[in-house]
Amino acid sequence: MTPETTAEVFPHIRIVMGMIIGLGMARLLSGVARIVQHPDQYKLYPVHLAWVASLLLTLVHFWWWEFGLYAVPNWTFGTYLFILGYAIALFLLCALLFPDSMQDYKSYEDFFYSRRAWFFGLLALTYLLDIVDTLIKGEAHFAHFGGEYLIRTPLLVALCLIAIATAGRRYHLAFVTATLLYQISWIWRLFDTIV
Repeated sequence: MTPETTAEVFPHIRIVMGMIIGLGMARLLSGVARIVQHPDQYKLYPVHLAWVASLLLTLVHFWWWEFGLYAVPNWTFGTYLFILGYAIALFLLCALLFPDSMQDYKSYEDFFYSRRAWFFGLLALTYLLDIVDTLIKGEAHFAHFGGEYLIRTPLLVALCLIAIATAGRRYHLAFVTATLLYQISWIWRLFDTIV
């Protein structure tokens, strides 16, 4: 593939990826709007809302960091499917925070803990997918993150597995708080500029 062809392929892929990410953002924003419109319909839960904030930041960041795909010299259908699969996993996380119906649940807390295995299983998967995504962008891109990346990813996956196993409210509050703070730090330190 020539550089001109790659330059033509990437915007096409970015548009399709953007549609899926846009659906996830719409799901989160619609869920927040529903809470604003009907604040007393279901009892709110701070941990749930913090994961909503974390995922919204993740989607915005995903769109930002995936610009690094412009440097991929050879696009294959497999690489294209992988990127779309990654975006779909993020969308499914959004859908797990705001279901189509809450009628079987007393509160967002009740819903969140009943679906925590799915949510944290998918979240762990996205951390693993990120490794492949980073490698697709090249060895130099992977090396840019240094040893922190090699510690960060298995640690986050392990924390997700613990979150699946426990419904401890303190653990979940600490996990989402630490995740949000680290996420902001990670973006600030390593992704402040797009190239």
